[in-house]
Amino acid sequence: MTDTKNIAARTSALRWVTRHLTTLSDWHAVIFDHGETAWREYRSARWYVERLRAEGFSVEAGSGDMPTAFCATWNNGDGPVIGGYAEYDAVPGNCQAADTRERPRDGLSVHAGGHTDPHSALGIASLGGFLAAKEAMQKGNIPGTLKFFGEPAEKLRGSKPIHAARGYYDELDTAISFHPFYMLPLCNTTRWDTHCGAAYAMVYSFRCEHPETWLADGGGADTPIPAAHASARAPGANDALLQMMQTSKSLREHMVSAGAGWSMNECILSAGQATADNLPARLAQVQYIVRVPEIAMAERVLRVLDANAAAASAATHCEWERQWVSKSRPGLANHVLAEATFANLSEVGAPRFNQGAALEIARGIQRNLGLEPMEAPFLAATETLVRPQDAEAELRRQLPAWQEHFTSDDYTEYCWHTPTVRLYIARPALAAPSPGYRYPAWVMNALGGIRETIEPMIDCAAKTIGLTVVDLVTRPELRAAAQAEFERRTGGGVGGTSWQGPLCDYPPPIHFRWPEYVTTERGRHWCL
Repeated sequence: MTDTKNIAARTSALRWVTRHLTTLSDWHAVIFDHGETAWREYRSARWYVERLRAEGFSVEAGSGDMPTAFCATWNNGDGPVIGGYAEYDAVPGNCQAADTRERPRDGLSVHAGGHTDPHSALGIASLGGFLAAKEAMQKGNIPGTLKFFGEPAEKLRGSKPIHAARGYYDELDTAISFHPFYMLPLCNTTRWDTHCGAAYAMVYSFRCEHPETWLADGGGADTPIPAAHASARAPGANDALLQMMQTSKSLREHMVSAGAGWSMNECILSAGQATADNLPARLAQVQYIVRVPEIAMAERVLRVLDANAAAASAATHCEWERQWVSKSRPGLANHVLAEATFANLSEVGAPRFNQGAALEIARGIQRNLGLEPMEAPFLAATETLVRPQDAEAELRRQLPAWQEHFTSDDYTEYCWHTPTVRLYIARPALAAPSPGYRYPAWVMNALGGIRETIEPMIDCAAKTIGLTVVDLVTRPELRAAAQAEFERRTGGGVGGTSWQGPLCDYPPPIHFRWPEYVTTERGRHWCL
């Protein structure tokens, strides 16, 4: 395709984002305010499905048997297939309003869900980029297909392993993964060699199915009530859960060697009795998520956790089972796409936060914290571009030479099915007023929801994504180079000698008691 057509399409995409920035910001406010958490993003998913259909996409709602997932397709004739996605899951316990002071969103408690990263802006910026490219393709009569996915439960590494295993990514020619920055130096850059690692998440369920047989001597019952309130009772499921957690914490150093950049976190699901009585808990559940550089490390942790569950079960007169929430693969680099996307980011320029209304908003937050307002309150790094090679060099200074992956995110699932780029754009973050000062968590959560402070990120990301999509549909040589690198790294492409197949061998984990908003006779409220 001619350079003239590419230039015209790029100009069209940039203009679309500029014209629609206020609309994108309005859309973001809707998703931010929903604040729905993993596997329960009903309103957010419905909004995306309706919006995409209104924009001319055909949409499969509930893709992969996941009620809050979707797969949207727009076709403009035979051509390359470009993939991207939205995430929209929030985090329990982070219900912050888009305000300059700490407070939950109206009508909710601080314990409800709220956007932290924020995935609300991640999804809208990605959508904006794809809609901008769509208009450019229509105006320029550029053939190709855009596939835009709804990916719920990223905080649990949830949907992408399932979509991947069920073949949703198989027809993609390339994919674009965007995330607001969450650590330096991965800010206003693309990821180079050291991509995210593996993650396993699972729920251990303990059931006390036969409490009446605890310490039974076989001599016959001496009371008409086998579970007499005055008698000793079986330890039960709660005791099994506590035993499991304590044992796992005490054995952490034996699961993975120190310095491997790994973490293991747990949460207790509310699944058993909610009334205290002299009866053993019949059901208790604990979820673990393990983030490690490599799959072999995840398997090692899994073996220890299984042994701990078996021991806890034996000690407390329970039975146990492990059920999968997710198994995601480590990432795969693609330098061709990383360089091409960063070139587009360089043309767009880094977002600008230290200007306009955002300045007074940031200073207002500082005043409300008892700080002296700063002349330039936003972190300087948020307005600076970083070459992916330079970001990689800085990142590697923190890691041992043998470690190939660091941190965790399930965008890595795309990497094994198509050449994929990982883009990071700065979200608003305040500069420390003094060395060692750390702002409370609500500050970044609020900045991610306030229109004036989050718009620069949405604008920059949408334009960069739009330009990259345009390049991918108009420059066959770029796609060919990215594919050649993909085949080299996988030993022949999908199914090659170095290719890692999907790990997902489980159904969507949608039936657990995940936190959510519920409507009862008392109204709509947050429920654990």
